[in-house]
Amino acid sequence: MRFRATGLTAWWVQRASAIYMLLFILFLFGSLLLHPRHSYTEWRGWIGHPGMTTAILAFYAALLSHVWVGLRDVLIDYARPESLRLLLLRIVGAALFGIAAWVLWIFLRHI
Repeated sequence: MRFRATGLTAWWVQRASAIYMLLFILFLFGSLLLHPRHSYTEWRGWIGHPGMTTAILAFYAALLSHVWVGLRDVLIDYARPESLRLLLLRIVGAALFGIAAWVLWIFLRHI
């Protein structure tokens, strides 16, 4: 069985990912305003903390799932004919998969 975010599930994915991204960005700005990092070592230590790394990876997962559901819905509604729609969905899916692999590669390489 394949997971498909359709209907109510897609709606929940959009809302949950948007809320997480908003809360993360507010936390990020608040953290940077209260405790500015002035050196590379401070930045690396902050980003390298397991909790922060997990939060950043969750942010990217939320961002990519949010983008996928949004673009998929637009393409399903407006891309005609069906063969063009399927091609565009495959391109978007491959691009998002590539971005996810790139983000993981960066984190595994530098942290």
